[in-house]
Amino acid sequence: MESGHTVAVYGAYGHTGRFVVAQLRERGFLPVLSGRDPGKLKELAEEPAADRPALDVRPAAVDDPASLDRALAGAAAVINCAGPFATTAAPVIEAALRARIPYVDVAAEVEANVDTFAHFTDRARAAGTVIVPAMAFFGGLGDLLTTAAMGDWTAADEAHIAYGLSSWHPTDGTRVAGQVSRTRRNGERVRYTNGRLEYRDDAPPTLDWHFPDPLGTRAVIGEFTMADVVTVPSHLSIPEVRTYMTIEAARDLSAPDTPAPTAVDERGRSAQTFLVDVVVRSGDTERRAVARGQDIYAVTAPLAVEAVRRILTGRTRTIGVSSAGQIFDAADFLRALSPHVSLELPQ
Repeated sequence: MESGHTVAVYGAYGHTGRFVVAQLRERGFLPVLSGRDPGKLKELAEEPAADRPALDVRPAAVDDPASLDRALAGAAAVINCAGPFATTAAPVIEAALRARIPYVDVAAEVEANVDTFAHFTDRARAAGTVIVPAMAFFGGLGDLLTTAAMGDWTAADEAHIAYGLSSWHPTDGTRVAGQVSRTRRNGERVRYTNGRLEYRDDAPPTLDWHFPDPLGTRAVIGEFTMADVVTVPSHLSIPEVRTYMTIEAARDLSAPDTPAPTAVDERGRSAQTFLVDVVVRSGDTERRAVARGQDIYAVTAPLAVEAVRRILTGRTRTIGVSSAGQIFDAADFLRALSPHVSLELPQ
């Protein structure tokens, strides 16, 4: 159990937000429920929770700074779960800076994460506070695995992050965020090569990736770019960072009629399974880190909540805007996720 810190959750009634709220309560934190829709917040607060205190509801809109200030008043930290983050990240960060509290979000949008690093690094450092974007399955987990795989290396030639998803039933939020990102880059795709982001209008390559068991060799879309191309290079000297996605999962995501996730267990997780396979290369030497688990949305919650726990207990390495692998001890953080993720890390 934790010390009873109050943590504001913006977008608390969304699919991922609900997992975050449940994880905070499980860890002994007191969530404050916030977001734009008062009715949805009230419904969430009234859901049965045996032997637990009622939750504080504080509606707030990103275009109303005063409402955000009220939502964060007295909180020890804020977790932003409300996409699209191109719209919500900056206003909630501004409110966190005014309140002088740490900010964590679960943004998978490449451009939103670029904006956070570009616009808030100096201000957060000057304020002596912490901002951790992309503390989620995409962006956070891949960065932690890459950092752990690097070990004592100070640089590498390449990092490859391959996502083996059994399926991908996207939430409405995922679809909206994806559309916002595509619009911001005029329909182009993006990759990280030669030490910078590169935008292209050609089709991404397809290839075979040799996943560890139980997946084995699978066809993947190469350069299926996720937030890792922002988080990893933000602190690691790796000029080529590539991400890959199993073709079946990519097809699910792109199909307009793929249903939303459906709960199959008491924790609300879907049947989706994942295997994240990270390979870093320096010359002829490779190092590998692997994570396996269930439900990419559900596993985002322990990632974000563990980040807040470590920030509030002083288990951080820097201040300002930082990725997960930079601000935390990556291997130790990953081991703390053992109830939710099985790992294979370099010794």
